[in-house]
Amino acid sequence: MDFGLVLQTDPPASDVVELMGRAERNGFRYGWTFDSAVLWQEPFVIHSRILEHTERLIVGPMVTNPGTRTWEVTASTFATLNDMYGNRTVCGIGRGDSALRVAGRTPNTLARLSDAIDAIRDLAEGREAVVDGSSVRIPWIKDGRLPVWMAAYGPKALALAGRKADGFILQLADPFLTEWMVHTVRTAASDAGRDPDAITVCVAAPAYIGDDLAHAREQCRWFGGMVGNHVADLVARYGEHSGAIPESLTSYIARREGYDYSHHGRAGNPDTAFVPDDIVDRFCLLGPAEAHIEKLRALRGLGVDQFAVYAMHDAKETTIDTYGTKVIPALTA
Repeated sequence: MDFGLVLQTDPPASDVVELMGRAERNGFRYGWTFDSAVLWQEPFVIHSRILEHTERLIVGPMVTNPGTRTWEVTASTFATLNDMYGNRTVCGIGRGDSALRVAGRTPNTLARLSDAIDAIRDLAEGREAVVDGSSVRIPWIKDGRLPVWMAAYGPKALALAGRKADGFILQLADPFLTEWMVHTVRTAASDAGRDPDAITVCVAAPAYIGDDLAHAREQCRWFGGMVGNHVADLVARYGEHSGAIPESLTSYIARREGYDYSHHGRAGNPDTAFVPDDIVDRFCLLGPAEAHIEKLRALRGLGVDQFAVYAMHDAKETTIDTYGTKVIPALTA
């Protein structure tokens, strides 16, 4: 199992770079950042510094979207980083949430996301692609490589990930839901004539090392609110009791009243009081290192290839270091 670290690009950027270097020294292979230009600093600028100050770390957004930047700009940005640092990027992409909503726009359709996945990958790898009806090719790209991993929750999005993406990003660590979603993605891949085992599965969720479970929950409760934004979209689209989505995913948002993106992804978010303790426990990894190891072994058994640690809490360094000394060795031995 591989491991990644996920950070927001809060200023100063030097702190993000330092934490990514710390993660690499502790055995993490991936460095991910949020991509929401209004809420945080521009990630791709910081990605360049992370790549410069690490040796092997693979870097990318978790996640970008097809609407914030034109597709040729996104592809050229990845290709430039790869040309400078040697094909060490990965494109995490989804329909878009905070990046678009805080700017007054709505998430992209799945049809647009599907076209963007193909176009961004093709352009970044030097091939011709159709962008807004015109054929485009970036002529200076040589030997570029860009895996595109798609974030998804709902049945149609999961099916698209199986048909098109090189990897699947699932932003929660509940084993029951992971099993259902991984199965859906791999079934769609098989139906499309692809090798389902060739799709990399990445689970991303908060991990908090410590014995004070109540404190850990309060530091990570924000995550249930963030996931709840996507679940609310799914309920609006499919209905709460349609059978299309497991009720174990949808039932907890019944008391959700709204969401203020100014607190997005932050401990103490007042809009996440509706998230019960059992959801925090199911969606996150909390407690001593042994508890993390046990849950990660279960996720690995369900086909998870990477666990990406959301470190938006007050124990970033402790969690990174303990993963390096105890958790990662136990999962990679």
